[in-house]
Amino acid sequence: MEARAVAKYVRMSTRKARLVIDAIRGKNVNDALRIVQLSSKKAARPIRKTLESAIANAENNYDIDVDALYVVEATADMGRALRRLRPRAYGRADIIRRPTSHITIVVGDRESE
Repeated sequence: MEARAVAKYVRMSTRKARLVIDAIRGKNVNDALRIVQLSSKKAARPIRKTLESAIANAENNYDIDVDALYVVEATADMGRALRRLRPRAYGRADIIRRPTSHITIVVGDRESE
């Protein structure tokens, strides 16, 4: 049995989010939570919230034991970039792209495989 949680349009670069995502993929949820809580990366906070949501979904919706859960799948995909304008010389403007990410975390128990 698997449970998932998705955080969309997180104001963060996908590349920076993947640094933390790669560290927790395949780990036990207790170890993954510990890794994310001790991480100094900016991406750790939204990833921790998404991981806790996936754990709560598994516990409340599917009655899965939390101690048996592990991170089956964890991805950080590109979202739509916010576009901003920066004034330049001679009345011109440059476009500044502010990247967003979609964070998906799937947790499951080992007995289902």
